[in-house]
Amino acid sequence: MWLLVALPAVAAVLLAFAYVRARRAHTRALEERGWLLERERETAAQSAVDAERARIAHDLHDIVSHNVSVMVIQTGAARQVLATAPEDAEAALLAVEAAGRDTMAELRHLLGVLAPKGDDDTLSPQPSLTRLTELIDRMAFAGLAVDVRISGDPCPLPTGLDVTAYRVIQEALTNALRHGDGVKAEVTVRYASHALRVEVLNTGPSVLTGGRPPVPEGDGRGLLGLKQRVAVYGGQFDARRRLGGGYRVRAKLPLERP
Repeated sequence: MWLLVALPAVAAVLLAFAYVRARRAHTRALEERGWLLERERETAAQSAVDAERARIAHDLHDIVSHNVSVMVIQTGAARQVLATAPEDAEAALLAVEAAGRDTMAELRHLLGVLAPKGDDDTLSPQPSLTRLTELIDRMAFAGLAVDVRISGDPCPLPTGLDVTAYRVIQEALTNALRHGDGVKAEVTVRYASHALRVEVLNTGPSVLTGGRPPVPEGDGRGLLGLKQRVAVYGGQFDARRRLGGGYRVRAKLPLERP
């Protein structure tokens, strides 16, 4: 009798054990499949980005090299006949002017495809840390209080590096205004002997309380673009949530001092 009673119990235990193992195997299979799909998406996205960057680089090369070559040739011709044939020199300079205008139009058309929608196409002063006050004023007018701290010995910066530092601050403050709690942000610019450091902190929900992230993680194209900008100059870029709440964006850009 005890065998008749024990056998069903043992069978039930074995079935339960087999069921648990099957569920675990099924869960692992789903996780592996999800991981593989995510890797495939990342690979496809990276391939698309690389292909587009190669296409843009090729187009820029063709546009710039062709038109600059024309400008160099025509300028040389104008220089040779400037004293003896002013009319020919004038025609050559007009050709240079036309080539320059064509280059600007082509570049504006090509780069306009990459610019975010809604950007102003009119000419404006180049972004620079010297214009940081204007940016802070615009943020304050929009409702975001910003404290600015500048340390070290400010020095003239290469144009591209200067623009990159400005864009880091601009993007971080824009994200703070859109996705943070809109209360406060802090901007720190440090001039050191061999590097320029930029940091932007803003208030927002804390990760400890499970609050909503102040900036969408993983799909922030602006932050990815900044990382690429900083990498062009051999710098370091980091953007992440703060344990105490809010977001932190940091960039370190190497400086070459004489």
